[in-house]
Amino acid sequence: MNKIKTRLSASALAAATLLSGCATGPNRTPGDPFEPMNRTVFKFNDAVDQTIAVPIAKGYQAVTPTPMRTAVSSFFSNLGDLGNIANNLLQLRITDATQDVMRVVINSVFGVAGLFDVASLAGLPKHHQDFGLTLARWGVPAGPYLVLPIFGPSSFRDGVGRAVDVRFNLLNYIEPAARNPMYVAQFISARSDLLGATDLLQQAALDKYSFVRDAYVQQRRSLTYHGHGDNEPALPSYGEPDSEAAPGAKRGGGEPRGLPQYQDPGDAGGGGSPDHSNSGQAARGPAGLPHYQDPGDDTAVKKDGSAAGHTAAPGAGKAASPASGAAAH
Repeated sequence: MNKIKTRLSASALAAATLLSGCATGPNRTPGDPFEPMNRTVFKFNDAVDQTIAVPIAKGYQAVTPTPMRTAVSSFFSNLGDLGNIANNLLQLRITDATQDVMRVVINSVFGVAGLFDVASLAGLPKHHQDFGLTLARWGVPAGPYLVLPIFGPSSFRDGVGRAVDVRFNLLNYIEPAARNPMYVAQFISARSDLLGATDLLQQAALDKYSFVRDAYVQQRRSLTYHGHGDNEPALPSYGEPDSEAAPGAKRGGGEPRGLPQYQDPGDAGGGGSPDHSNSGQAARGPAGLPHYQDPGDDTAVKKDGSAAGHTAAPGAGKAASPASGAAAH
């Protein structure tokens, strides 16, 4: 079964590669140059899914109690942590790999062979790694977006990764008599978990192909930049070649790109230094805030008839009261 699955992955990638030669054109979407071919494969996959996979998943959901479905999902998730360990080690993510090892041990021992996700309750996060992300970690570009027959959304890099990930699956190393039914159970469980997302897609998406493509690209970019800090773009570029990061992503200087920086005239700490060449302006405080003389303020006028320097009207070259200013005229 493992050989069949590996050959299916390789055959799907090879078929997509061969078909891509006649699917390119000058007006293709950047990042998705094989869109016509991808849409054809997407329609085929969707038809198979709606005709076969969805009815089986709904039947499984109808006859299986929720606690049992959760236990089955947790069991296969625990097996998937073995692949997470391998890929995190290949990516030199030692902390994540250590957490994955602890998850497998805790769930296998205290979670009854992984039927209960005790590790998550203990605060150990679930990671999602594969060999495609390992290749991305070491600088291998994703390449064009592809929709593989049966397997669905992918890319050149992730298609190669699928063939390697099969080797990290523990089910491939047990007897076929036990392995094949478990593969079927894993598929049905996974498809059942996605029924809610399928219903949302059917109701909300005007163009299901574009919706699935953009969601896939966004998810893969998010997983690729996991743990990279400032290197992660604020928003995915969806494959545009000259848009590595969306507006607002940090540059080397530390300031967000594409966001205008305004000077707050009332911010004394950020208002800049005043022009000390004008003594009247220097006494006024932050530039841009007008200061008005209150004629009814007795504290603003001294007994000798001269105004206090700190209450001088804007633009006055020397301190003078309103009365003395009128007398001067």
